Amino acid sequence: MIALPLGILMFGALGSALLDGTRRRNGWLAAVILLAAIIATTWLGWDVYHHGTREMAVGGWDQGVGITLRVDMVGIIFAVLCQVVLLGSLIYEVVSDVGARIFPSLVLFLAVGLTGLTFTGDAFNFYVFFEISMMASYILVNYGETPRQFRAAFVFITVNLLGSVLFLIGIAGIYHTTGFLDMVRIREQMPLVQENPAILTATIIFVAFCVKLGLFPFHFWLPTVYTGTRPAVAAMLSGALANIGTYGLIRFGIDIFPRELEAASMVLIVLGSASIVYGGVQALSRHAPAEVLAYSAIGQVGYIMIALAFAGPAGLAAVILYSVLNSINKAVLFLSISLRGWVATTALAIGAFSVAGIPPVGGFFGKFVMFDLAVQNESLVLVALIFIGSLLSIVYMFQMYRRRIATPELEEDVIDGWGVQAVSLVLALSLVGIGIYPEPMLNLIQVAAESVPKGFTP
Repeated sequence: MIALPLGILMFGALGSALLDGTRRRNGWLAAVILLAAIIATTWLGWDVYHHGTREMAVGGWDQGVGITLRVDMVGIIFAVLCQVVLLGSLIYEVVSDVGARIFPSLVLFLAVGLTGLTFTGDAFNFYVFFEISMMASYILVNYGETPRQFRAAFVFITVNLLGSVLFLIGIAGIYHTTGFLDMVRIREQMPLVQENPAILTATIIFVAFCVKLGLFPFHFWLPTVYTGTRPAVAAMLSGALANIGTYGLIRFGIDIFPRELEAASMVLIVLGSASIVYGGVQALSRHAPAEVLAYSAIGQVGYIMIALAFAGPAGLAAVILYSVLNSINKAVLFLSISLRGWVATTALAIGAFSVAGIPPVGGFFGKFVMFDLAVQNESLVLVALIFIGSLLSIVYMFQMYRRRIATPELEEDVIDGWGVQAVSLVLALSLVGIGIYPEPMLNLIQVAAESVPKGFTP
């Protein structure tokens, strides 16, 4: 069961690479493969929910010798989230006509990397799947082959290669100080490691993931890339690929480096606060919808950092919930801004309401949980900051929506068609569903938060 989703995606990606992705039937075949992986992952998640964490050693080796796959509810949630966003983006592009024969297979390879890193229990193989995701993304950013896409691809490759090198150095540091690559054994050995090398290794890894997230002040690449790519690719980058940073900080921060995370909690709060304010102010000053969404992404990451700084079950639950909502928000908005028609306008409005935290859309619960977390920790400064950030998001989302509706003819690459509008609306309706009936989602997230070994409680 653990290997099944990865097997479906890997063989599907290899098979799709042999086909002409510009033919619609081959694009739909890739979508069916991705849907099958979602079903297999959900089936695995049902087993994990009822029986706890599952693990296996690949290739029939004994535990501790072979490469370990280890799946808990946190990994299941992030895997399904990434797969759903990728499926929506792939269908969006297939319906509007794929422009490159390799596009469907690249989406499947991206799904392989994102699913693999959420399933692995080995630090080095986390890096391997990490790089599979990045290699597919490097090519996807160039999809369209216009000067704008070439420029975005150059910036994306340059900056994210730096993040990849930092992460590999961090993995080497972990192996040097503990002698293990299995994450459970690393967690057992880390308390015995001297403080200075542990802090240095943790800092390198944290910076690598912050680069992937686009957190201030590591954000400089993000606006150029998100505004320079096609809508489907921007949705994949913001709604799926960015989860590498969040999931990595959970897995390496709370799970492996809880002592170092506690020491860095104030730094995370400061960076998260700066990201919220900077992203909100910049989004407020932009006119193009894609630029507003790009800077909004910088601001929204700040809330995740603040929740991560508090750690503990409540903080981890807030991180997961906000990550899920933020991913769906960005996918909906990036897929909607280049569409014309009342269906796309409705989806755009729902996504904007969710980012702003206006009920009854799901984003309201993300903001509410952040307020509750700040109140529980008796931090009036954070309460005020979250209020200011929410107010900024309401204003810039309203401005973006008004400008998009008032001057749709000024947008480039406007796409018509009921099919593409339906994709964005289905994702948007999932936000409404979460807002109206959040209990199943909140229950899953609570179980996931309790499945991660306890780090520290501030």
